[in-house]
Amino acid sequence: MKVRTRLSSTLVAGGMATVLLAGCGSEDQIWPSESKSGVVVGMSDGIVATDPASGYDPGSWLLFNNVFQSLLSFPPGSSTPVPEAAEECNFSNGSKTYACTLRDGLKFSNGNDLTSADVKYSFDRTIEIDDPAGPAPMLSTLKSIDTPDDKTVVFHLKVPDATFPSKIASGAGSIVDRRVYPKNALLEDGKTVGSGPYKLDSIDKSKAVFSVYSDYHGTADVQNSGVTLRLFRGDQQELRAALEKGDVDIAYRGLTAKAVAALDTSSATKKDGLEVVQGNSAEVQHLVFNLDDPVVGKMAVRKAIAHLVDRYALVSEVYQSTATPLYSIVPVGITGHGTSFFDAYGDTPQPNRAKADLRNAGITEKVKLTLWSTPSRYGPATDDELRTIADQLNRSGLFDAQMKSVPFDQYEKGIAEGKYGVYVKGWVPDYPDPDNFTQPFFGENNVLSNNYENTEISDRIIPRTASVADRANTRQDFIRLQDIVAQQLPLLPLWQGKQYAVAHEKVRGLQNCLDTSTVFRFWELGIAS
Repeated sequence: MKVRTRLSSTLVAGGMATVLLAGCGSEDQIWPSESKSGVVVGMSDGIVATDPASGYDPGSWLLFNNVFQSLLSFPPGSSTPVPEAAEECNFSNGSKTYACTLRDGLKFSNGNDLTSADVKYSFDRTIEIDDPAGPAPMLSTLKSIDTPDDKTVVFHLKVPDATFPSKIASGAGSIVDRRVYPKNALLEDGKTVGSGPYKLDSIDKSKAVFSVYSDYHGTADVQNSGVTLRLFRGDQQELRAALEKGDVDIAYRGLTAKAVAALDTSSATKKDGLEVVQGNSAEVQHLVFNLDDPVVGKMAVRKAIAHLVDRYALVSEVYQSTATPLYSIVPVGITGHGTSFFDAYGDTPQPNRAKADLRNAGITEKVKLTLWSTPSRYGPATDDELRTIADQLNRSGLFDAQMKSVPFDQYEKGIAEGKYGVYVKGWVPDYPDPDNFTQPFFGENNVLSNNYENTEISDRIIPRTASVADRANTRQDFIRLQDIVAQQLPLLPLWQGKQYAVAHEKVRGLQNCLDTSTVFRFWELGIAS
């Protein structure tokens, strides 16, 4: 199975693809229709693709989630998908058949009816195009699709896959008009035809303009008259300046951790009518070990590192406390979260245990080690992070460690060629399920490329959990998986991101825009009159 999951495209100095969000106003506040106005959102990402068969970056998925419908969607604050374009969906045949019935009255923004034929076409098209930057690998368990009538879609899966509803509730499940989108190629004109709550009116490198689609039929209750998304394309200082001048209502994705911390403690923030609010995130970052490396291929070296890394100092000094220490493969807030690495190695440096591990393995000299970084992918603070870890190792007197930084293309090539012993990987989930934090790391053709294999995980635990429709019942299996990984140490979890918002105090509804689903819901945003 190919895996093309969204590796973290970090844009804050703290190493997180942090989404910025403010939560002001009550959750159930309603604005009369005449008071609804447009909202201006700023982010430092670009939008790579407007065709859902391509684009696997946060900016593109933001567009997909607001312009296109999926059969299912994630309600605010929930990791369980519910019907959206579908009226209902159900598993049968031991989680190998998934059938959905569509809502009545579904129409695309061009007036065409949305039927089961469009749903089948959308999935078949994504798989057939298999764009290198697209989500086709998320649909790898899909065998075939039947459409017995205009309102019924039946998915036949190759293997039991209880995560299939979560996968199709993501951007990978976007439904396109079969009369508009070519079967074997991407729609290249930058236009979109969807059935979601918004239409894309225009897009260029500096902004995207969205208007409300009046004939939308789904669960979203739109609280504004439209959204303008300003794209600052990595210019974090310009984004902050635009926020402070009032040119944008919300800074979403892109302020540095240092800037967020400064705004949070500044008296001028409140004076200027800005608010900084913390939200939840399932983004994680790991230190990865190449098990074929002559140095960290030795278990004693990996255990010594695990005993020496000070996560609290790391998130405090480098990330301005915009992250929290992580001791689990599955992050907090996701079914199956545990404390396997805390149980095995503690939460404070233990140089005596690190020394004992090395000496018992006959290692008496300082361990020479290079930690590889790439700030162009994981943010400018990634170098500081790896440098700080190297310093922590060196202070023990047991290591002679250094950090080296390279551009992302060279970094990925070096990993693939096995040139690096220790390197960093960030991760933003496609959907909020423990499978998305384990299968891509430990399944076939995994993204870590670190020569780690464990058949109990890959051949038994992952397939077994994939067949369990009640995801709460997978917890013990995922705890077992993490216990195995903690003992064998192919990677070391470092931190779990927090999410922040910086917005003008007139903004309402943002508390419903950010959670572990990673869906930013334009329709929840409103401006108080």
